[in-house]
Amino acid sequence: MKPQRALLLAALMVSVSLSGCFGEPDVEAEEVDLGVWTFERPELTWYHFPNAVDAWGNTTATFSGRNMPYPAQGTYYGIGMSTFEPTMGITESDTLFMSSYGNGPAGSTAVVACDLIGMTEALDYSCENVYDPFFPIANSNDPYIYVDQWTSRIMKFDMHALLGMTVEFSDDDGASWTGPSVATQVYSVQDHQTIASSNMPALAYPTTWMFCINGNAPHPLCSSSQDGGASWGPETSGAPVTCSSGGLSAHLVGSVDGNFYRGNKGCTGEGYSVFRTSNAGITWTEHPLPTEITGTADTWNAEEAQVEVDSAGNVHAMWNGLDNKPYWSYSRDQGDTWSNATMIAPPINLSGTGFPVVVAGDEGTVAFGYVGETEGEGETWNAYLTYTTDAFNETPLLTTVQLNAVGDPLDTEPDCGYNRCGGLGDFLDIRVDAYGRTWFSLSHNLADMGIFGTINLGPSLRGEAMSMLDEMPVGGPATL
Repeated sequence: MKPQRALLLAALMVSVSLSGCFGEPDVEAEEVDLGVWTFERPELTWYHFPNAVDAWGNTTATFSGRNMPYPAQGTYYGIGMSTFEPTMGITESDTLFMSSYGNGPAGSTAVVACDLIGMTEALDYSCENVYDPFFPIANSNDPYIYVDQWTSRIMKFDMHALLGMTVEFSDDDGASWTGPSVATQVYSVQDHQTIASSNMPALAYPTTWMFCINGNAPHPLCSSSQDGGASWGPETSGAPVTCSSGGLSAHLVGSVDGNFYRGNKGCTGEGYSVFRTSNAGITWTEHPLPTEITGTADTWNAEEAQVEVDSAGNVHAMWNGLDNKPYWSYSRDQGDTWSNATMIAPPINLSGTGFPVVVAGDEGTVAFGYVGETEGEGETWNAYLTYTTDAFNETPLLTTVQLNAVGDPLDTEPDCGYNRCGGLGDFLDIRVDAYGRTWFSLSHNLADMGIFGTINLGPSLRGEAMSMLDEMPVGGPATL
């Protein structure tokens, strides 16, 4: 090689090697402002605004205060027994209870206690029947249990062949039972009962109790107890006496202010209404929900609008519209006025939903449970929890989790969510524990087992300041 050419080649090599130092600077990766989205989104979790507007990754919306996204994931845990129309409650010992049709002693209704609350390290919990009196009450057509949130008394109602109801209660997590007493009137059919207590001191008990049934009247009939369920007054109109709403009532709920609320069709037969009593059922007033645009579902549970109150007495209502989608409205004045209806389903292809339930935690927090059918997957029915931690925000952020994994449907029966369907029966139930975790009682119909659905990862619905719940291990099919 000629010396000149060698020198030129060497110079070129040196210039190339030094270009990073003396030439154009290296291009650095552009930093992207992710805003509040600093975590990964699980496959079956959706962040959205009302009316199924996707919010994931949105950096233009204003997120602040309680209206913030948090990591969330859903799962479920089997109770080891079948269930039918599963109702539930939570006592101050942090024990979960669920009714179990026909699985108690001598074929009675079982009261299943589960120690799921507080499980964090490993999938290790137990569920067992705690109803074992000397003379168990025969199994009923409609088992129903309820826990007084102020006294932790467990109430067990059994409806017998539409003829009447017996009532038992326990003040020690089911270790012993008092009763039965009879809560019925001979002049009326007894069906589709619902029970609740309110923070209204009674004559002989710290709280007032009520139940309502679908009887021989054009609207529900209701009765109250002044001694914690040991005895009951006469069944009277559960609505204005001129009301023709139909007798099927959604879950009755008692409030911190002493009121009771329940929802069903309005007295005119159009739309849904919330009915309120402030005197334990002596009189009722009707408060129509904003269903003019949503319409009402044409399904088995079409007569029902579910109602719940938060710790400050704000009222939240949930119903299925004519499109079989879930809607929500709230009232901050005991039902006198309502917010606009909000469609709360996530931005996925849900052909319809059913079996709605609603629960509220501390002020401004609310969660909704329902089952839904996914388009394009045949008859696949899944379970969903949707919640918001800032309910009264002008544009509340909603988070939805699917509780069962892909390939693990709760049911594959056509129109399951629109009819009586396996262990789902007529209705489901939902509660929030002392730590702010939501628990949704329902049935895994393909496994014929009761399950508690929940968020194993997510924020609390309790407390003034936002906080994350302790993470729980994933449940799912391993618990069936």
